[in-house]
Amino acid sequence: MHHVLWSAPENERTGTHLLVMLHGYGSDEAAMAGLFGRLPAGITCAALRGPFDVGGRFGWFLLDPLLASDPAEVLAAGSALLATITELQQQGTFTGVSLLGFSQGMAMAVTALRLRPAAFTCVVGLSGFVVPSELLAMAEPLADPVPFFWGRDREDWVIHPDAVLAAESWLAANTFLTARTYPGMGHRIGADEVRDIGVFLNRFVRNTKKYKLPD
Repeated sequence: MHHVLWSAPENERTGTHLLVMLHGYGSDEAAMAGLFGRLPAGITCAALRGPFDVGGRFGWFLLDPLLASDPAEVLAAGSALLATITELQQQGTFTGVSLLGFSQGMAMAVTALRLRPAAFTCVVGLSGFVVPSELLAMAEPLADPVPFFWGRDREDWVIHPDAVLAAESWLAANTFLTARTYPGMGHRIGADEVRDIGVFLNRFVRNTKKYKLPD
């Protein structure tokens, strides 16, 4: 079980939608807590701490400056995350579960979605990337695309152009995509972006219709 920071006590979670938050590399769950009061009513946030030690801070798996990683390690981290999400769902009577990940947290959110695509109402990925996986790609494109919000700054120096192109390709082929860019935001979560995330969550956590990719 990952360390978790909740936005609401257990007695206030019943009937809300669970939003699992995943921080970036070299950070922790407190970095996501600033979003707790800025998202729509009816959502309970659970910010998780990555299990991988990064010099006293945390991540989800070992990552090099070019965003390369061991695919087996990423799949193991994704499986552990799914086990934690199952435990979180048992700590409240939730209407559904969605994911929000920043940077490496977006990579984790996408990995969880690829492993269990029917489990999530929608996904928010911020300033992040998608980890290549030949194994998971064998079952793709996903048959029932989930609404996905992808926000970033085109000039974000942390996520290199090849990673952006790979993410764009995967998201277009496998999700019902809402893509937004924010000039000057850098590698962070900006105020305009938070506003758009709220609009996205208001739309999709209250709407269970299925979204199909165009032929």
